[in-house]
Amino acid sequence: MSDKNLLPFGKKNYRLMLAGIVVVIVGFVLMSLDTEPYGFGFLGLTLGPLVVLAGFVIEFFAILSKPE
Repeated sequence: MSDKNLLPFGKKNYRLMLAGIVVVIVGFVLMSLDTEPYGFGFLGLTLGPLVVLAGFVIEFFAILSKPE
């Protein structure tokens, strides 16, 4: 066995994953705050889904970035 780190992810990866999870949760909260009927306002149709998508992009980079 080598002295390399045996864990698949490093500290940077876990921090990015946590940040992505927080961004996804914030996006869902934004969608739930929409006051229009059935969530058809700006928060429910535009801003919330874009924030959730940004959270998933952060998760994608957290998984694919090389550990230090």
